Amino acid sequence: MARAGLTAERLTRAGAELADEVGFDKVTVSALARRFDVKVASLYSHLKNSQDLKTRIALLALEELADLGAAALAGRAGKDALTAFANVYRDYAREHPGRYAAAQLRLDPETAAAGAGVRHAQMTRAILRGYDLTEPDQTHAVRLLGSVFHGYASLEMAGGFSHSAPDAQETWSRILDALDALLRNWPAP
Repeated sequence: MARAGLTAERLTRAGAELADEVGFDKVTVSALARRFDVKVASLYSHLKNSQDLKTRIALLALEELADLGAAALAGRAGKDALTAFANVYRDYAREHPGRYAAAQLRLDPETAAAGAGVRHAQMTRAILRGYDLTEPDQTHAVRLLGSVFHGYASLEMAGGFSHSAPDAQETWSRILDALDALLRNWPAP
């Protein structure tokens, strides 16, 4: 019989909190059982194993990011939309480092197709419609933006910009200005 109050959703949310506290790589069913002061076996009626837990946390993180991104994009276009969307990624990475790491988990194709990752690509493409890009340039630009957002957030979280001036925020603003200029003048093949 399942322990009262434990559900897959509650365990996933607790796992996400744990990831933010100790790091996504340290999240296991055993660590989660300790958090709830229960035996590991009592969690297996809700979770298959640690990989299932990590996949659930990744899907939660992708959903949270997609919801935040959609809210930030509402009513915006062009550079304003680009900046709002980029800031969602950077802020989420800083506020939820474990969940952000989870959002990078490689998912099997079926799980990925059913998750919120598809919404991320759709929102990025919606931003790019304001820059008049057609295929295959639009796909190249989606990849560029994802790489820049993730790369900057990852380096910043690792302390890569804390050792020198100018301030990381100033650099971030300049990067977004440069991306906007690049997208407005996308090079012809």
